[in-house]
Amino acid sequence: MTQMEQAKKGQLTDQIRKVADTEGISSQKLMKRVATGKIVIPCNVNRETSSIGVGKGLSTKINANVGSSPELDDPQQEVEKAILAAEYGAHTVMDLSTGPRFREVRRAIIDAIQAPIGTVPIYQAGIISSKNKGAVVDMDEDDMFSAIEEQAREGVDFMTLHCGITQDTVEKIQRSKRTMGIVSRGGAFLAAWIIHNQQENPLFKNYDYLLEIAREHDVTISLGDGLRPGCLADASDIPQIAELNILGELVQRSRAVNVQVMVEGPGHVPLNQIKTNMQIQKTICKEAPFYVLGPIVTDMAPGYDHITSAIGGAIAASSGADFLCYVTPSEHLSIPNLQEVKDGVIASRIAAQAADIVLGIDNAWNQEMEMANARKNFNWEKQFELAVDPVKPRKYRERSASPTRDMCTMCGEFCALRIVKDNF
Repeated sequence: MTQMEQAKKGQLTDQIRKVADTEGISSQKLMKRVATGKIVIPCNVNRETSSIGVGKGLSTKINANVGSSPELDDPQQEVEKAILAAEYGAHTVMDLSTGPRFREVRRAIIDAIQAPIGTVPIYQAGIISSKNKGAVVDMDEDDMFSAIEEQAREGVDFMTLHCGITQDTVEKIQRSKRTMGIVSRGGAFLAAWIIHNQQENPLFKNYDYLLEIAREHDVTISLGDGLRPGCLADASDIPQIAELNILGELVQRSRAVNVQVMVEGPGHVPLNQIKTNMQIQKTICKEAPFYVLGPIVTDMAPGYDHITSAIGGAIAASSGADFLCYVTPSEHLSIPNLQEVKDGVIASRIAAQAADIVLGIDNAWNQEMEMANARKNFNWEKQFELAVDPVKPRKYRERSASPTRDMCTMCGEFCALRIVKDNF
């Protein structure tokens, strides 16, 4: 049985108990929210994973993307990135590999970390079709569902599935005046397939079969936003909302058969549109957990998109998003290296912490109070321990002329805290 099915029957699973304990909330309340689909716990029955809850009333979660490409196919490096991402606080890792050894990468990551693993199965179907049949658009329904079943059996915990790319939404995108068209790789695969074959998207047409696979393995479906905006000019347009309406209907169908489901969202969004986007999704999708990429709030900072996305992520999470997909400094430019993966995770964790404070998450506020007291008492070791990145602040501290003294080199003997401590 899936986590959702057991929750509907009033059965407290080990996963629900663990998440409730971690989050500091009632297991009964958590169980009810899993039963209604407002919280998901991605945990394939074929694999032991750490128990992570995503959704209403829980702390904001972070995902890190890794994966090879045809240009850079190094399985060991991708495993190292996955391990590093988990070490620095990513709650989940997605393998987006499209290189020749994509299976090797996925299986090695599954073996290397306990965090829930996500994938995009249409990539596998497209890679195999391109190799064996000549082009991505030559894949058939069996290719698509074979990839989904294979990855479900291997233990993948959640899958991005672009079920909202339909003949109707493809027509809408063709008629639109979008600046960048489709920027989702999975969305592009399926849109091109629909146009080439003049048929409906098999993932939409055969959604009931897809639900059977997901239910058998308790794979959490992450409904992909194939028509997400790829630049600010395309944000909140008709194709994006048309796809979201379809995803809202699919959420209801998933819940009806006890399949856990969340919804993916934009993308590139101006600051003043983020809150509205979150509210629209929560309304259309009946409070399904919302998983957003960024969102990136300006297109003018290539090389710094971990910062642009952290700004958007903080606003999104404080306005209703439950799950932030990290963005690295090399977004849009190259596959990230280890340092860039670390930078992306830390930036997203900062965004999540900022949002959780606003949302009244007790753990977040308690951490803030601990840090305040450590700073007040010049307890440098405690500050390093509590820091999102314990390494960098220690290096800055150690380059001080007198690292053993209470003060730092910013204020020295004119430190406000020291003056107050000595004279009040």
